[in-house]
Formats: sequence, structure tokens, C-alpha cells
Amino acid sequence: MKVQNYAAPLLVVGCILFGLGSLIVKFVPVGSYAIAFWHESIYAVGPGISTLLNSLQIFFLAGIGYFFFAEKQRKMQLFSLVLAVIGVVLIASPELAHNLDGVYGILIGLASGAMLAGSLVMIRQVHNSESTAIFPLMFLVSLFGAIALLPPSLWFNQVNFFPPTIADWGWIAVYGVVMQCMAWGMIAYAIPLLSLGLTGLLLLSEPVVALLIDYFYLDKPIDLWQWCGASLTLLAIYLGSRK
Repeated sequence: MKVQNYAAPLLVVGCILFGLGSLIVKFVPVGSYAIAFWHESIYAVGPGISTLLNSLQIFFLAGIGYFFFAEKQRKMQLFSLVLAVIGVVLIASPELAHNLDGVYGILIGLASGAMLAGSLVMIRQVHNSESTAIFPLMFLVSLFGAIALLPPSLWFNQVNFFPPTIADWGWIAVYGVVMQCMAWGMIAYAIPLLSLGLTGLLLLSEPVVALLIDYFYLDKPIDLWQWCGASLTLLAIYLGSRK
């Protein structure tokens, strides 16, 4: 069997595993800065909505390409951006009615997506300047990210900087090895073997799974308007990710 035949299921499994990491972030009693940057949104609005907002990074990438690299935007991309804005508004409006942390969670989730887009641009610029092996590059990115994260972790998470139990240490190890290394490796391996249209569609499995976990497992109240907003946002992400 050709290796391309494994790419699609491998990508879906990688996305599902990656999305499941938000459950560990939610239940392990470690500060959001201490476990990984910008997980504040998961605590504020839940894994589902937070993951959905973070997936909007493709539109930040489009903006960076337009303003800094003179990349022209197609009509479909502009249309998908409008759909995404409407979707986020539908998601946010009910959230603000019953969640005092809603504004903060939504803003920090969007900021997380923007910074993810920025990191992808920086990695691309490194490759444009000089051919660089992916594993050493990601090691350096992670190392300097951890160094930059240490001061805010010590400042904001003094009380819950370390996991309190052996089991929590184990879950942190699972999060790092399975979600951040294994799952991301599956995604990075599969993407070059698939068309961009199919890749964009399959990548939506991550926010969909996170939202379903939020509703069915965490008993988070998600009303009809939010489901409509999530559907619109997912449609917009798919349309915006197509070549």
C-alpha cells in the first residue's frame, strides 16, 4: 500500500490527539503559563471554543501575507474571513451572557491564533534564509520559548508552578510526548502527502473534537447560536485554507 494511503487517517489521528491535549490542560492543576503559553483561554471559555478560536490563525497568516509579503487575497478568502467574523460573534455573544471571563478568554484565544501564525511565518523565513533541518529548528524554538516563558510563569503561577502529585507529573509527560511531539509529528508528516483542500478539511477534526468534548464530556452549555457560529467558523476555515 502506498504511503499516501496512510496520510489522511494519520492526519486525523494526529489532530484528534492534539485536540485531546486541552483536557490535560484543563484538569491538571498547573498554571497555564507554566504548562504552555496562551492556555489561559482554555480555562476561561473551555477547550472547544478556545481551540476553535486558535484555528483562526489561517486568517492571521493571510493578513501577514498581504501586508508584509504583498500576497494578493482571492475573493473566496475574503468571503471566508467575513464568515469567520460572523461565526466568532455568534460564538461570543451567548458566552458573554453567562461567563464573566468570556471577553478575556475570547481575546486571548484570538491572540493565541495570531501568535501561532507569527511563529509559522518566522519558521518559513528561517527556511527561506537557509535550509534547516526540522528537528533542530523545533528544538531551538521550544528551548527559547521555554526560556521566554519562565519569567511570567514564576510571576503568575507561583502557587501552581509544579504539578502537586506523581500522577499529574505523568499527565504532563503524556501531554509533552503524545500531544506536542507525536501528534504534531503525524500532522507534519501527513500534510505534504495530501492536497491542500483535503488537508484543510481534515485539520478541522481538531476543533470539532474539542468542541464535542466540551459539550458531551465537560457538560459545558453550548446553545444553538454557538453551534451555528461554530459551523460557520469551521466552514470559513475550510474555505480559507483551500488553495
